[in-house]
Amino acid sequence: MKSLRGQPSIFHKRKREDAVADLEVMNLSLHFGGIKALHQIDLTVHTGELVAVIGPNGAGKTSLLNCLTGFYRPQAGQIRFNGKDITHLPPHALVGLGIGRTFQNIELFPGMTVLSNMLLARHIHCHYRLGVAAFFSPSVRGEEIRHRQILEEIIDFLEMQAIRKKNVGSLPYGLMKRVELGRALALEPKLLVLDEPFAGMNLEEKEDMVRFLIELNEAWGQTMILVEHDMSIVMSISKRIMVLNFGEKLAEGAPAYVRSHPEVVKAYLGDAETL
Repeated sequence: MKSLRGQPSIFHKRKREDAVADLEVMNLSLHFGGIKALHQIDLTVHTGELVAVIGPNGAGKTSLLNCLTGFYRPQAGQIRFNGKDITHLPPHALVGLGIGRTFQNIELFPGMTVLSNMLLARHIHCHYRLGVAAFFSPSVRGEEIRHRQILEEIIDFLEMQAIRKKNVGSLPYGLMKRVELGRALALEPKLLVLDEPFAGMNLEEKEDMVRFLIELNEAWGQTMILVEHDMSIVMSISKRIMVLNFGEKLAEGAPAYVRSHPEVVKAYLGDAETL
C-alpha cells in the first residue's frame, strides 16, 4: 500500500497478525430495569469484513456498540475478540487490544486543533517514560517523528491538510466527523467501530466519507462495524448486515437478502413498493 504522497505507508506496515480482528458475540443480553435493550444477540465479524448493524430507533444498535467498547456491561452472554474474553473489560483496556470507535455525538475537544485532537490518540503507542521525555533524548525524538508521520499520512488520506491547524470547534459538522474518524485511525485499530458516521452530513460530505470507508476496508483491509440509518449507504458498502428490532436479532445476511426479507421490510425499511 502506498500513501497519498507516493511513499511506502508507515501506518500500514503492521504485521499480518496485528491486523487480525475476529469478533464473536454470543448470547448477549443487556437490560435496564425491566427494559430489554438486547436479548440473546449473536454476531460474528471476521478480519477484513465491513458489517453493518441497522434497525429502528431504540432497536439496541448503540447499546450493542457500547457493550463491544466497554461502556456497558451486559448481564448475560460473552464477547470474544481474537480469542480473548473481553465481556467485562473497561474501555481503555479494549483500546489497548485494538478496538477503536467513533461516536454518534461528536466527542472531540473543540478548543484544540485538528492535529492536537489526533495526537491525543497516540498516547497508547508512547513507550517512553516522563523522565526520559523531559530530556527529549534521541529515542524520544525518533518516536515523536514516527507519531507525526503516521498522523500526516492519515491527514493526507482524509484530505484534511487545509484544516490541520484549525480549532475543531470552528469547523462544520461534517468535517468534525472526519476529524473524529482520523482520531480513531490514529489509534491504529484492528477493529473500527463506527456509530452513525454519516449523521448530520450533506450529500457531498457523505460521498467523501463513503469513499474513505470503502478504501479503508478494501485497500487497507480495515475491519469495521457500522451503525447507520442511511439505507442507501448501508446497502452499497456493507458486506453483511445484521438487523435489530426491540433488542432482538431480526435478520442477518448479505444486503440483497436483508433488503428483501419480509420481516425487515415490515419492521424498518418500509413497504416493498418503497424499496
